[in-house]
Amino acid sequence: MSLAELVGFLVLTGAAAYAQTLTGFAFGLITMAGVGLTGLLSLADAAMIVSILSMVNSMQMLWKGWRDVAWREFWLVMATSVPLLFIGYWLLQGLAGSRADLLRLILGFIIIVSSLQLARKPQPLAKRSSDRSFLFFGAIGGVMGGMFSTAGPPLVYHFYRQPMSLVVVRETLVTVFAVNAVVRIGLVTASGDLPSGSTWSGLFAIPIVIGMTHAARRWPPPFSPATMRHIVFVLLFLSGVSLGLPAVLHLSGGLR
Repeated sequence: MSLAELVGFLVLTGAAAYAQTLTGFAFGLITMAGVGLTGLLSLADAAMIVSILSMVNSMQMLWKGWRDVAWREFWLVMATSVPLLFIGYWLLQGLAGSRADLLRLILGFIIIVSSLQLARKPQPLAKRSSDRSFLFFGAIGGVMGGMFSTAGPPLVYHFYRQPMSLVVVRETLVTVFAVNAVVRIGLVTASGDLPSGSTWSGLFAIPIVIGMTHAARRWPPPFSPATMRHIVFVLLFLSGVSLGLPAVLHLSGGLR
């Protein structure tokens, strides 16, 4: 990345970390949406950097919070999330080279659906969902995590509906994201598909992410979390449309 591109990436990841701290998720979505729109990095390289940044953020949060993890639900999610992560990564590799428009369309669709989910607070259930439901949402999260390092939306939606304390939900999700990030990083490394040398400068975002997470906790914005959720919703929705619509037009033109 050039200096200007690096500065843009640092600003993007800092904003994403700030928003995630206030809303509960969206770091990967905001970062991948910004990368998709600006072309700062390829989507495959950006997903690798996001995996590393997510791992750092998760480890920071789990330093004291690991005791609150709901281990049964965690292992159920892992049982399907990790195998399907390999499928998602395989899909990314198959589409990244020759089907870039289709890849952007898929990412745009994921961002739009996730933004609509972010706009509404999940209604809590009276009793815990079945084990099969955790396996199902773990599988969806695995595919999304393998493709774009954005496993959060389906898992956040499912866990926040459970009759669990917010602390247990948050720490369980963070643990899931940490393990998925480690697996994905290992998969990319083993596949030999590591980003080029200049892309690694994106890791300068690590102190930015840590600092903006701290800033969001200590100096939250002068409006409610609900307002913040709606701001992020609008930005993500517009980003998803901006990514997906040109891809649709290009693909439809190619079919004529």
